[in-house]
Amino acid sequence: MPARTRTPGGPTLARRLWRSWQARIGGTIVVGLVLVVLLAPTLAPYDPLHPSVLDRFQGPSRAHWFGTDDLGRDILSRIVYGSRVSLRIGVIAVGIAFAAGVSLGLLAGFYRRLDNPIMRTIDVLLAFPGLLLAIAILGALGPSLTNAMIAVGITTVPSFVRITRSAVLRVRSQEYVEASRALGVRDGRILIRHVLPNISPEIIVTTTLSMANTILAASVLSFLGLGAQPPTPEWGAMVFVAKNYLGLAPHTALFPILAIFVTVLGFNFLGDGLRDALDPRLYQR
Repeated sequence: MPARTRTPGGPTLARRLWRSWQARIGGTIVVGLVLVVLLAPTLAPYDPLHPSVLDRFQGPSRAHWFGTDDLGRDILSRIVYGSRVSLRIGVIAVGIAFAAGVSLGLLAGFYRRLDNPIMRTIDVLLAFPGLLLAIAILGALGPSLTNAMIAVGITTVPSFVRITRSAVLRVRSQEYVEASRALGVRDGRILIRHVLPNISPEIIVTTTLSMANTILAASVLSFLGLGAQPPTPEWGAMVFVAKNYLGLAPHTALFPILAIFVTVLGFNFLGDGLRDALDPRLYQR
């Protein structure tokens, strides 16, 4: 039968999540990130794009908690607004991978005649390291934030396809699927009403973990000069500029790196906690 969020005598999903220290920490970080994104105009003390040459390379102080960069811009304000860019990158890139990967995974797992051509195509994509494939795509499309999101989304598709396909292979032989087929229910309805809901735990965990990977990958591309371009307040682009001044003002690189680290850690922790909470083998614990 379809997986449930609660079994008789078992804890609810919320309680299982609360029991996981990883889910608590990761959830707190992710919720905090969302609040920063929503309240950026209120939280940022300065205009993130406004330069002040007289204030260049100031260290952390009361006026500028995280200091200023090479143009005198407030680093805290740029990190706050950079959270909007990074979260948008993650959402759009994962959205691309989710739409393409889940669709192909459903087809590959449910229709045996489509399994081989789809999976061999995915094997070709997996033959290239993800970062190199993204760089190659950006070489064809041109460096920009939008193209970086597309490139990262494409490189993330194989993980969604493989996870979805393996989950569908497990579910398609279940009795309720066979019964629906025997009753003449159309394949599309079976996939949407029966298969997809029962593989949703795997997809949810993959989506959460992919958010961390896409944000990190996009930051790396921006650091290489292929993603967000200055003066966009994106964390990887900030590190790209700050690398020229590490000896003079190391704080200009430190705080964007910490922002990337905390955000990626938060999504990874949340994904691990969701994986444990959604595992039916742990329902009774």
